[in-house]
Amino acid sequence: MSATTQDPAQAAAQTSAPIAVNIQYIKDLSFEVPGAPMIYTQLKTAPRVDINLDVQARRVQEGQNVFEVTLAIRAEASEPVSNGGASGPRVFLAELAYAGVFTLSGIPDNAVEPVLLVECPRILFPYARSILSDVTRDGGFPPVLLQPIDFLALWQSRRAEQAPAATN
Repeated sequence: MSATTQDPAQAAAQTSAPIAVNIQYIKDLSFEVPGAPMIYTQLKTAPRVDINLDVQARRVQEGQNVFEVTLAIRAEASEPVSNGGASGPRVFLAELAYAGVFTLSGIPDNAVEPVLLVECPRILFPYARSILSDVTRDGGFPPVLLQPIDFLALWQSRRAEQAPAATN
């Protein structure tokens, strides 16, 4: 039986997680109710809410595997129209940019993009969802409860849109 000694730096590298969350924070938050205070007396039903979501990632410092990933959510609510046509006047607009700084360790180069645009947003999403819900509720409206998002499908569709553009 032979004992092997391991370099402490190697041991630390083997035990470190591939994704480390350094910090999460609200990068930008805006909530507007253009028709206040009258909208609170005029609105008879829950507003129709349209959601737009985007994920962005950027390297924090060149030469390091530290990245900022931002989950940008825009929730625009409008009065429902009874005839089923276009939406009515805007009730509220909530915009949230929720970000995290992540350190990636030992991830192959071809896996960095999916980690940043799929796994990191999965980590951020529950917190962003809660903030958006609280802000809309505290704004005097029913809370906006985002359904779970398939970030893998979102990333794959974005890649499919970019592929034809790259071949032209």
